Amino acid sequence: MNTRNNSNRSGKGADKRKPNLRQNRKKGPTRSQKPEKPDDGLIRLNKFIADSGVCSRREADRLIETGAIKVNGKVVTQVGTKVSPTDKVQYDGETLNREKPQYVLLNKPKGYITTMDDPRDRKTVVELIKRACKERVYPVGRLDRNTTGVLLFTNDGELAKRLSHPKYNVHKVYQVTLDQALTKSDMNKIADGLTLEDGPVKVDAIAYAEDSSDKRVIGIELHSGKNRIVRRIFESLEYKIVKLDRVSFAGLTKKEVPRGKWRHLTEKEISMLKMRGNV
Repeated sequence: MNTRNNSNRSGKGADKRKPNLRQNRKKGPTRSQKPEKPDDGLIRLNKFIADSGVCSRREADRLIETGAIKVNGKVVTQVGTKVSPTDKVQYDGETLNREKPQYVLLNKPKGYITTMDDPRDRKTVVELIKRACKERVYPVGRLDRNTTGVLLFTNDGELAKRLSHPKYNVHKVYQVTLDQALTKSDMNKIADGLTLEDGPVKVDAIAYAEDSSDKRVIGIELHSGKNRIVRRIFESLEYKIVKLDRVSFAGLTKKEVPRGKWRHLTEKEISMLKMRGNV
């Protein structure tokens, strides 16, 4: 295979014909931060709020400063306040539960929408992971109804916010099947960067699938979080996507997870995600 911007590495978990993509990853920002030490079982109020899945720690600080948080019936406005796990913490009149953080990876099948519930009573991804844990977990980002592959769920609000934020350059790898062969000229156009209706878009790597003479099967890696970005890239060059499968998200793959099934992340994977998001 002789393509632009490729190498011998590819996203794990792809099907037999794996895209051969250059792993051109930029390191995210780092910071030195000592782990928070327990103090007689007390934890910071912003962490309690983040662990409940409401928002990130930074956003929790803003809620505290604006007087939106009550502890045991009293408004607390002091950032840095510590609470006991048994204290009653309320936001907007609702009592928050500091749940055990859960991280679930789903290999999403076609025909399910990425939402917690649907007024039109269509099939949702939540139906597929309802037995994964007793805690209520939420999808990180979205895959449209006809897109398959890696979808992460968690109740870790802080991590979810960071993995969704463009500045952390969370990489995704997709395997795309087109309605016609992708020309080398069009592949080069995509590699060089396109301008769509909502502005310029750059991909990190693009290549024909390995072990296949079928030029309709493409691997593409990018970190853009724009809506339907992969479909719009190819549609702008008058290609129609027949199949779209996300084989990797933030280093997570669907390897050994059958379509429609889920698994819990390992401690190693959780640590890796937190390092990527500097949580």
